[in-house]
Amino acid sequence: MNDFSPVPGVRRIVVLRANGLGDYVVAQPALAALRATYPDAAITLVTSPPVAALLHGRPAPVDEVLAAPRIAGVRGEPGPDGPPDDPPEVVEEFCAALRERRFDLGVQLHGGGGNANPLLLRFGARVTAGSRAPGAAPLDRTVPWTDFQHDLLRWLEVVGLVGAAPAGLRPRVAVTAADRAAAAEALDGVGAGPLVAVHPGATDPRRRWPSRRLGELGAALAARGARVVLLGGPGDAALVDEIRSGLGRAAERAVDLSGRLTLSGVVGVLERADLFVGNDSGPRHLAEAVGTATVGVFTRANLVDVAPLFRARHRVLVSWASRCGACGGDYLMTACGCGASVLQDVGVDAVLDAARELLDLPVREPAAL
Repeated sequence: MNDFSPVPGVRRIVVLRANGLGDYVVAQPALAALRATYPDAAITLVTSPPVAALLHGRPAPVDEVLAAPRIAGVRGEPGPDGPPDDPPEVVEEFCAALRERRFDLGVQLHGGGGNANPLLLRFGARVTAGSRAPGAAPLDRTVPWTDFQHDLLRWLEVVGLVGAAPAGLRPRVAVTAADRAAAAEALDGVGAGPLVAVHPGATDPRRRWPSRRLGELGAALAARGARVVLLGGPGDAALVDEIRSGLGRAAERAVDLSGRLTLSGVVGVLERADLFVGNDSGPRHLAEAVGTATVGVFTRANLVDVAPLFRARHRVLVSWASRCGACGGDYLMTACGCGASVLQDVGVDAVLDAARELLDLPVREPAAL
């Protein structure tokens, strides 16, 4: 039976959380709780390469970051053309190196444990804790994996198994001098007015609000005096083109930084922005974690598990239908493979009202001089 007490004699902790940037952000309060409960322990985070890149040289609740081996269900690369899983001998070499560390505590903050619990057990920690779905390998201390629970609270419940009380509920990502310098260079010469960062991407294309609508929103905000900055990675070029099409004449004044920023630069620009507008994505979570107001468009499922807990500076628009724009399939019930948005029923006016409210912009554009 779980006793929810701190584990005695903990000097080394290993945490498995190998998903993307947004997944790290919602787990950050749990990591901060571990740090507060075990202040003298060395904490190693086993994670994904994007999170390792984010935390490189950045203050965080962990002392060391390692990229997890590629294992299906743990760190599988997205897309059918992604690299294959690592060979068994590579995985075993990684696990053997961790076993030599003789960790006192291993914590799984990754999922229901079907794939993650066996990997965590191979790290050889003296005491293990995590979530457990039916059929998953048992750990020493577990809470049941259930549907429709916010991930931030889920992971706080997991670290509560080892006596870690919440140190806070707001995710935080530290902003460095390098981040701010990169942002200053990228935004040099941008004119006056509220700075609105617009990002069209999401790992699952079904979770992407139509990019042309993001452009129409940007045009409406630009007409009210806002400066629009376009963000996106190298793979978002087609989505950014759709935004520019929706911007119309406002595209001439928009600042297109897509594909031009390092991750450090993205963090710096997000901190500089007065508002972020986009989907349920890693950049939206990062914007929230650096203190920037956000407007996000969510499916009804992701509203439950990853939407911002606090709403004074964050607004959430929800597709209650969440049906594929191509075949009409239900987001929760089918993986149709169409690649079409399920957020079609969220209109531009609703998102504009939320953005305008957070920016305190006029209802209508100012009269032309």
